[in-house]
Amino acid sequence: MTERLPIFPLNAVLYPGLVLPLHVFEERYRRLVADLVALPEEEPRRFGVLAIKDGREVAPVTEGEGPAGPLDGLGTITGDPLEAMHHIGCVADVASVSPQADGRYELLVTGTTRFRLRSVETGGPYLVGEVETIEEQPGEGAGALAGGVERAFRAYQKRLAGARQASLSGEQELPDDPQVLSYLVAAASVLEVPVKQRLLACPDTASRLSIELELLRRETAVLAWLPSVPAVDLTRQAFSPN
Repeated sequence: MTERLPIFPLNAVLYPGLVLPLHVFEERYRRLVADLVALPEEEPRRFGVLAIKDGREVAPVTEGEGPAGPLDGLGTITGDPLEAMHHIGCVADVASVSPQADGRYELLVTGTTRFRLRSVETGGPYLVGEVETIEEQPGEGAGALAGGVERAFRAYQKRLAGARQASLSGEQELPDDPQVLSYLVAAASVLEVPVKQRLLACPDTASRLSIELELLRRETAVLAWLPSVPAVDLTRQAFSPN
């Protein structure tokens, strides 16, 4: 199934079932949010989140204008936005909108379904894409892999807490569903955006869990050799400016 969605490029990856807070301050995305808020109450307020390649911002350029200028130090995109963004993203449902006095917005969004970007329109105030829904597939052996990932994730959390010189407040409840677990682990692990994007783009749950098992074991082994790592290096969660 294909549909048209406003596109919100980020230096972050959104996963189905996960929540992401957004601070919206760029004019074009303030316009996007304003258009969503203006929709009739019965219509869904949602947009597509796509991760930006190489830490670059994407700005639509209308006909007759020059290339977009630098935005928040994130770089300049002078060519096709399709080359600047990853093509597999996640639909974001707006859970809450808090308008600020200066025209900015504080959003809380929830990831719902993955999509593949087929084309993008750049003539308006913000990007609009034609997207195709990606159906979730369990893959072979997802159930067995989930148990290994759960154990590896708990070991990783303990090592990470030790490196941060923090303590875990009780054992975190993890979901039984392999698909939900795979996305939770992907979101909660301290990984670079390209790695998180790779996990989002996996063809099925089993493939994602298999990669996560390898990543968690590797990261846990690295943390074992780094008993005291500067917090700034370990707590770099994906920040989501617009």
